[in-house]
Formats: sequence, C-alpha cells, structure tokens
Amino acid sequence: MQANSLSGNSQSIILYLDMNSFFASCEQQDNEVLRGKPIGVITHDSPNACVIAPSNEAKKFGVKTGMRLTECKVLCPQIIPVLARPYRYRQYHVKIMEVLSRFCSKEEIMAKSIDEAVVNLTPYRMVYRDLTALALQIKKGIRETCGEFVKCSIGIAPNSFLAKLGTELQKPDGFVQITPDNIDIHLSKLTLTDLPGIAKNNARRLMTIGIRTPLEMRHSSDALLRKAFGGIVGNYWYSRLHFKEVDLYSNTYRAMSAGRTLSRKQTESKQVMDSMLIALCTRLEQRLVKQKVFCKQVGCAVRYRDFTKWDTNIKLPEATQDALDLRNHIYSHIQAFEKAHNTTVFNSNTQNICVFISGFLPEEMMQGNLFTNNINKNKVRKAMYAIKDRFGRDIVRKASETIEPKVMRDAIGFGSVKDMIQSSEGEEDKFNQYLLEESY
Repeated sequence: MQANSLSGNSQSIILYLDMNSFFASCEQQDNEVLRGKPIGVITHDSPNACVIAPSNEAKKFGVKTGMRLTECKVLCPQIIPVLARPYRYRQYHVKIMEVLSRFCSKEEIMAKSIDEAVVNLTPYRMVYRDLTALALQIKKGIRETCGEFVKCSIGIAPNSFLAKLGTELQKPDGFVQITPDNIDIHLSKLTLTDLPGIAKNNARRLMTIGIRTPLEMRHSSDALLRKAFGGIVGNYWYSRLHFKEVDLYSNTYRAMSAGRTLSRKQTESKQVMDSMLIALCTRLEQRLVKQKVFCKQVGCAVRYRDFTKWDTNIKLPEATQDALDLRNHIYSHIQAFEKAHNTTVFNSNTQNICVFISGFLPEEMMQGNLFTNNINKNKVRKAMYAIKDRFGRDIVRKASETIEPKVMRDAIGFGSVKDMIQSSEGEEDKFNQYLLEESY
C-alpha cells in the first residue's frame, strides 16, 4: 500500500469505503427496537455524555458527532441514548474487512479507521471493468454479511483523496466515481470546507489570496497553493487535485496514549483514581506487547474541572512494556510534586487522566540486564497475552488488575486500527481476539 507517486496517473483505481453512522447502524442492526428511530451512541451513562455517533434519523434534526446529549435533546427531544459497545463495532469491522478481501488481495486493503477503508484496485484494472457493478457487489456483500442496516458510501477515483471526497458527496448508501472528465463538475458544487481536510482556518487563508472555491483551488498553480498553505502542504493539495497520490501510505506508531474522563463519583475515591492509572498503563502494555515494541518514554497528564492541568514527561532508564513499571515511574513524579507543593494530584476536581508513551524500540533490539530478570518477565508477559487471546481476556489477570477491575470502560476511537492486527512470525496476520471480546 506504499503507493504514493508524484506523477499523476488518471488510470489508477482507488476505492474508498466509508460506513454510514457506523456505531449507530450497528446498534440498530442488533436491536430491532432502535430501527428507524433517532439514536445517539454515548461514551458513558450520563445526561451530559458526548454523542460519538448519531443515527441517520438523528442527523436529520441537526444532531452531530461530538455534541453533548443535553444539546442533542434540544434539537431532537425524542433521541434515544445508547451506551457504546466497542467490542461489537470491532466485530463488524472484521466482517467488513473480510468482505473487501473477497475482491482483491489483503495487501491492497488498508483500514484507515474503524469505519473507513481504502482499496488499491489498480492491479485489477482488467478484472473490474464495470466499477459501478463492483461497488454494488461490495454493498451487497456487506449487507448479506452484516445486515441491511449497516450501510456504506463508496467513492472511486484515481487517488485516495478524491475517492474519499466521493464518499462525502452522496450519503447515506451512496456511490460516486470521480474521473478527469467530471471532477470539475463535482468541485463546482462544493465550498472549500466541503473538502476533507480543509477547515475554516485553511479556507480563510485560501480566500485571502483569492481562492474562493474548490474549482478555483484545482486550477491554481502549485506555487500559489504553496504560498497559501505556507510550504509543502500546498504541494500536497495541488497533487491531490491533479490525480497524484500522496495519502496512500501506512506508518508505524510514533506514540500511543490511553485516557479516560472520570465521573464525579469516581473522583470521590483516591483508590479508584489510582486503579484508573493502572488500567490505562495496562491498556498500553497490551498494545506494546501486540506491536512487539518497548517504550523509552512515558508521560501523564491530569486535567481538572477548573481547566487547569498537571503533567509530566519521563525518560525511562530502561525501555519497558510493563504496566506497573510505567505506573511506578509516574507515581514517583506525582509524589515528588505533591511533597514540593503540598497538594494532591488526584483529587475531587480531577476530570481526565491520560498516559502517553513514545520512543519505541523493537523487541528484537532489546538487550538483557545483568542486574534484573527482565528477560523472563518479558517472556511471562508475552505468554500471558497469548493465553488471553486463546481462552479469553479475563482467564488470567495480574493482581493489580483485580483492584477495582471495572474502573475503566472499554472505548474506541475513529483513528488507527493497527492494534486490531497481530502478526506472528511465519503465520498469516490475524485479528487481535483480545479486542473482540465484550468487556466492562
């Protein structure tokens, strides 16, 4: 999938698949009572919870992703809040990827997020001559595998950006093909902010130099766009609008993070907040093990309801995967801060805790330490997650996971889904079973 090219190729065939109101559609597919009704998938059971996925019925009332439930009820009083089930959406994601793999090799498929995928069909140009028929076959496959309420929009174009734009032009359940012959027609109907990646600030910069529409942007020079965006980003936009590929790539993690917002009840107990910190470190440990890397840097940020925050960034003396190592390093900095400032970092004003790691080192580059027994600890950790994958995530647990075991609800982002794939040497890549099980 590393198929970027600075030479435009209008004969390339890139298919972009975007699931419509994905989380809400999955809930409607699983529960007949919710079908045809405005629903909003929420992160936690609270009147002020954030809606991460409104159904198509709710969108008609103006409900948008990211709104608070209280705001949504003003626009749509009959909206039904539904608590998110991340494991279920991952299961649907697996089914969708399996449908796509029926039409090409897995090497040509890239999951851009939990509800988006891009497929390079250029090598299959002679196989799929009727692209409309192909799109209908994919839609049919998803409908038969996932159910009639799980729908998608498909865009086809010579590069992935224009293919993604195609999915935005016709929703829900749409199909648009953008070609050199019709691109100007499509762009003439859009505003600058209709382009994926162009927000209000970017639109303002473009208007400042006289570019008021996507069509004018396409017919502007490379140099003018470079001036508008202040550098190479302008070259990228010129390439996107002239059938060159700059977005079809996959990279490794540079950083990972895990964070949760706490309820007021949770902040009443220091033990609960400590358990939340351990749970966040444990989630990162699982990701490190699956990605077969160790981290050399860890940080923690605590945000409070009065909009203040505390944070720290720590360079580790030795690269680690271990959750308790990460927690202990963070806690040593917390205790030092509390002693120096006569305060408490975890208190009733705490709103959010986030742990982030970086400085990754592949496991094959790790060296043993003469003074510690980390080699055996690393083997035990790897074996523990192998057991969890085979027999269930709760079949074996560390003692630290048994204190307030339900303190952290499972969560899912729309971003990278690299963690869903685990690879074994000499074996075909497979989905990470650990993330496909129901959990609190």
